[in-house]
Amino acid sequence: MRMNLFLRRPFKSRPRHLFLLPLIFCMTNGAQAIDITDDRQVTVHFKQAPQRIVSVLPSLTESVCALGHCARLVGVDRYSNFPISVRSLPQVGGSLDPGIEAIAALKPDVVLMSTSTRAAERLQALGIKVLAMNPDSQADVHRILLKLGQLLEVPNVEKIWREMDAGITAAAKTLPSSVKNWRVYFEVSTAPHAAGASSFIGETLTRLGVGNIVPANQGPFPKLNPEYIVRANPDLIMVSERGYASLPTRPGWSSIQALRENRVCVYSAAESDVLVRPGPRMAEAAAIMAKCLRSKVSTNEAGKEPSKESINVSSRDSGKTI
Repeated sequence: MRMNLFLRRPFKSRPRHLFLLPLIFCMTNGAQAIDITDDRQVTVHFKQAPQRIVSVLPSLTESVCALGHCARLVGVDRYSNFPISVRSLPQVGGSLDPGIEAIAALKPDVVLMSTSTRAAERLQALGIKVLAMNPDSQADVHRILLKLGQLLEVPNVEKIWREMDAGITAAAKTLPSSVKNWRVYFEVSTAPHAAGASSFIGETLTRLGVGNIVPANQGPFPKLNPEYIVRANPDLIMVSERGYASLPTRPGWSSIQALRENRVCVYSAAESDVLVRPGPRMAEAAAIMAKCLRSKVSTNEAGKEPSKESINVSSRDSGKTI
């Protein structure tokens, strides 16, 4: 009987706040605070991963999408055109001078930009968080991808990087040893700005096994005196369609070996987008370069005159900024 009485004894309620503790714990741990130090050495604090992102640099736009978070983009610069889904987003101007009001109207949690963009201070004055990145080298691309992965809480960033890196290595393996002695001039713009050996483009050329007429000590993308290029006398020139049209009319350039032998890789606007953007399509860029290099070797080995070539690997809109 005593046992029955004990079993029937009303259960003594625990204090209500003890029941709430697990719920409070889950709520406070659902959103992790994130601190990111950008390439200005400015540390930006986020209470949680940003859900509304404006990117004003095409390579950063592509990186956000490669990490699986295209849907968080609410605005981009006018040159961001890949993947195709970003073309329908509001455009906020150029990469160097985006529209402040247009960005503010989108109410972003963060704006991703280059360190050379002139809008950072004005945006910060409006209370808008800014992360400025400077992707010059392949190491920079890797580092920035990891930072974006931290910001967006993506766990498998290293896997994405390894696949990109392996793609560049695979492109290099398709080239014959006969390209090893070639010295390349890669023109980024008609100023002329070149891709130096220390740039992500120059590093890809090195990994493909060819030389660069612009040494690393001149910086990633130096503006060159045109006479420097004539004296360097490159074996092969890589240039956009727009730049190619002016090559024969440049003073002294008719003496350059690459032009005399018509050993020029001429890239379409879509290909140029891939080549000059330091981001997740670097392996595709390496494949485009390697395809041109192989074509020049095979043409020479067949005893035929090399010809100007444009290698169409995709159809994408043009973008002129990195």
